[in-house]
Amino acid sequence: MTDELVRVYVPATVPMLARLREHGLTAAEAHAVTPALREWYAEGDEEELEYVAFTRAAQDALQLLRADSAAPRRRVVVSADLPAAVVGRSDGELGSSIVGLSGPVPVGAVAAIHLDGADAVEDVAAAAEVVTEALAGDPDAQFTVDSAEDHELEWYDVTELDVLLRAAS
Repeated sequence: MTDELVRVYVPATVPMLARLREHGLTAAEAHAVTPALREWYAEGDEEELEYVAFTRAAQDALQLLRADSAAPRRRVVVSADLPAAVVGRSDGELGSSIVGLSGPVPVGAVAAIHLDGADAVEDVAAAAEVVTEALAGDPDAQFTVDSAEDHELEWYDVTELDVLLRAAS
C-alpha cells in the first residue's frame, strides 16, 4: 500500500533553493489545503483552495526575505508532493492552511518551483521591508505588499534548478 501524497507549498528564498539538491528544503511549516481551509472557504473548488494555500506561501516568502537581507528580492514557493505521514496537522484555526513538516523536503518530491520574475524585484523588495507592519494592520504597508502580490510567480520544472539559480542570483 502506498502512502497518500499531500501537495504542500513551501515558502523559500533563492539561497534556500541553492541547498535543495544536496540537503533538501528545510522548513518547519508549509501551506496546504487543510480541513480548516476547506471549511472556511466551503464554496471554493480544489483549484481555488490550492491557490489560497499557494498565495499564503508566497506571503510567507516575504517574511523570509525580510529576515535574510542578503537574499535576492524574489519570492520563492516550492510545490512538493509529500507522504501524508510527514505532513503534520494544521493548528485547526478556521481558514488555516499551515501544516508542519517533519523533515526536509527532498528534491525528488518537488513538483515545481515558483519564483518572481525580474520585473517584480523592486516591488518585492519594498514589500519585504514592510510585511511585518502589513500583518499588524498598517494600510499603507498592506498597499505595498499588495503591489508585490500583483506579480504572478513564474513556474519552473525542478530540472531547471541550476538555470534558475544562475538567473536569480
